[in-house]
Amino acid sequence: MSTKPMECDVLVVGSGAAGMTAALKAASQGLNVIVAEKDKHLGGTTAISAGWAWVPGNKQGVAEGDTRAEVETYLQAIAPETYKATRVKTFLDTVPEAISFLEEDTAVEFTYPPAAPDYQMDLPGAKLSGRAIIPKDTDARILGEDRLRMQPYMSSYTVYGYMPQVGEDMYHVTHANQSLKSFAYLAGKVARTWIDTLVYRRGVLRTNGNALMTLMVASAKNFGVRLWTHAPVQALTRNAEGAVDGAVLGGKHPVTVHAKAGVILASGGFTGHTELRKKYFPHDPDGTNHVTPTIGHDGSAWELTKDLGGHIDDSPHSPGSWAPITVFKFLRSGRQRLFPHLRAIGLPGLIAVDRHGKRFGNEALSYHDFGRQMLEHNRGEKDTYAWLIGDAKTMHKYGIGYAKPWPVPRAYNYWIDYLIKGQTLEDLAGKLGIPADNLRATLEEFNADAARGEDTRFGRGSTEYNHFRGDKDHKPNPNLAPLDKAPYYAAKMRMGDLGSFAGLDVDDDSRVLDTHGNPIPGVLAVGAAAASVFGGGYPGYGSHIGPAIVFGYRAGRDIAALGGQRNVPEAAEAASQNRIPA
Repeated sequence: MSTKPMECDVLVVGSGAAGMTAALKAASQGLNVIVAEKDKHLGGTTAISAGWAWVPGNKQGVAEGDTRAEVETYLQAIAPETYKATRVKTFLDTVPEAISFLEEDTAVEFTYPPAAPDYQMDLPGAKLSGRAIIPKDTDARILGEDRLRMQPYMSSYTVYGYMPQVGEDMYHVTHANQSLKSFAYLAGKVARTWIDTLVYRRGVLRTNGNALMTLMVASAKNFGVRLWTHAPVQALTRNAEGAVDGAVLGGKHPVTVHAKAGVILASGGFTGHTELRKKYFPHDPDGTNHVTPTIGHDGSAWELTKDLGGHIDDSPHSPGSWAPITVFKFLRSGRQRLFPHLRAIGLPGLIAVDRHGKRFGNEALSYHDFGRQMLEHNRGEKDTYAWLIGDAKTMHKYGIGYAKPWPVPRAYNYWIDYLIKGQTLEDLAGKLGIPADNLRATLEEFNADAARGEDTRFGRGSTEYNHFRGDKDHKPNPNLAPLDKAPYYAAKMRMGDLGSFAGLDVDDDSRVLDTHGNPIPGVLAVGAAAASVFGGGYPGYGSHIGPAIVFGYRAGRDIAALGGQRNVPEAAEAASQNRIPA
């Protein structure tokens, strides 16, 4: 441990979207900023995500006539019992300012897609577009050698190394075996990825959340932000008045950092913390009934503040953002590998059934809402799972999640325990351990509905969001096709998450609150480290990243005043211009 403390104005813990936005805004005001990332890579879970940000009130939404009243109506509808009016107001007030800052003062660029439906299009106030935005692709060579410090893609989600983006890009990827144009498109993307990997040790075309984080890191370097990896925070430090004024770091940066304006915790949620899951996830009482693909969500924000009175706000009606996930293995090492089913289960010719061979919900809902159905249906069972089933037509045309369609060989998927095959429906049922009569009855009912294009039991394919998750070229319903051609295939889905919605209790300014509801001086929490602004609802694409950007921006903008430090004149001036009380 270094005996001489290092100084900065702001210490940001975590390098995902929340932390990096906070660092960028603070540094843009002339503050000296250090970002401490415990992982060996920068970017956190944001870097392996789709990169969308749900930010209603952006310029596209305003131009299309989206109103504040409609947004508030929708957010109240998705979380009627846990709606947080003042935090929602703070979020919506800040969206235009935060997005303008990123687009005008940093290298970050966004695309405004013509269609990105809210997840619950059947609720009042929902919109087809204008609320969710995505980062533009970028070339990682803008980072020089630091490109290798970026968090790699989640390998199970790439197509031979290339990471497609939702929308037209994904359309070509999913139709590469059906269209010569799409095949040529995908072949070009994959070929470039392979060539770049040979030349630069990793593909340089960055898409999705990896593009967002690459652009943020490039901007941070331009602002002079110090970006430390292998730098876990071991403890927060306090001054004589009891305010947090820095932290003790370990790893490759064993030093005490004195942060004059304060500390911003953006270190992720707690879905990787077994004890917190056991306490706050009702379906996981022994810590073995849940898996997470998140990076760094180890509950460290709570661990760092618990002795100061920091505590988990579990008021969100869903403590996590749910996602069904298939667990399989790397062939050589046997290590655990995960595939989150974020889109595939809404495609025609796929259904999900329970341990009894029966459907239990609308497979074309969002992963979060389908996950809620899966949890509710498995309530009282010792474990939570479902089987995703498709027939030979589906496997040939779409594949099943990680298992790619024709002409990709399938043997590998059996070797890694991802895919199960049955020559007949009865054969598959036997291998899955479910009643064959039930499974056959389920398919007969579903197939009759699918042929008519209407799911009479669960309404699959009845909303524009459902259709967005299907195949727009498939008729009469983009989400429905019969399963009637052997052999049959299945993948097991367990319960997982994309982050936690429960988190540190914070006020509208992101100050961490103690058990008496008082702000702990000098420490803020943003992103998944803090409780979700949406009360456990999942409004649309980017419901983690949108608030992470907005509240990260506010934290970086206001921390000097919020932390009560008056020895940072540049920050005090910047804060006064943003109407922070003296």
